[in-house]
Amino acid sequence: MSIPSVSHDSFFEAVGDRRYKPTPHTGGAWAAEEQHVSPLAGLVVHALDRYRAAGPDTGLLLSRISYDILGRLALDECEIEVETIRPGRTIELLEAVVRIAGRPVLRARAWYLAGLDTTAVAGGPDVRLAPPDSLTPWRASELWPGGYINSVEIRPIAPPRPGRTAAWLSTPLELVAGVPVSPVASFLTLVDTANGIAVRQPPTEWMFPNVDLTIHLHRQPRGPWTGLDTKVAFGPTGQGLTSTVLHDLDGPVGHASQILTVRPLTGTKGAGGSSGPE
Repeated sequence: MSIPSVSHDSFFEAVGDRRYKPTPHTGGAWAAEEQHVSPLAGLVVHALDRYRAAGPDTGLLLSRISYDILGRLALDECEIEVETIRPGRTIELLEAVVRIAGRPVLRARAWYLAGLDTTAVAGGPDVRLAPPDSLTPWRASELWPGGYINSVEIRPIAPPRPGRTAAWLSTPLELVAGVPVSPVASFLTLVDTANGIAVRQPPTEWMFPNVDLTIHLHRQPRGPWTGLDTKVAFGPTGQGLTSTVLHDLDGPVGHASQILTVRPLTGTKGAGGSSGPE
């Protein structure tokens, strides 16, 4: 395993047509020597964007993406392979597989739907988060280790409390060094952080990593801020659920959910979720 040891201003560097090298800024919260899944989720969207850009412009828009975390996300080069599962002019399904050292570690499926002018019927809940400009940053690195958490600015609407937090997130880092990426890829790079901003129990005593991430969008988001209005529930049999309403500065854009495996830290062998399930 090769771990980058120099300073960078990005989460990844492109080292081939479909290959990317993580920088120390991707270091995980459950295991600093592994990748946090959040920037990798954004990288997958970038790989999907590149794949679609190589074909005809259909005007389809990313409307749902689901990630399944299959294994440990080592801080090593990864390769992302994309294929079309269901082609179509108005609906399309793509799949991306991330491999590290030849082993699949993450699988994502993304639905793209036709982009049409539906302004006349647009509507829905429009409860907006207080804007980030007047909010005070929260030092999440006092709760969580890892290069990723240290690279993200988090501004909560109110002091974080167990199981409930709303906050704005941003980062000065590029997703891929020197490579323009779409606003959607940049926005989604920060979404998996939701499971770390409204913790129900101290991560020094309990593990609650997520083994998946599913995002639905009813509007295409824009940056530079990602808003997370998050609730966390723990069940009585070792499962948990993190549910988030996603916001940009114009209001809600969709929802995200993460299923959690909840375990006492004492006596466990290692973490799953963002670092991959055992």
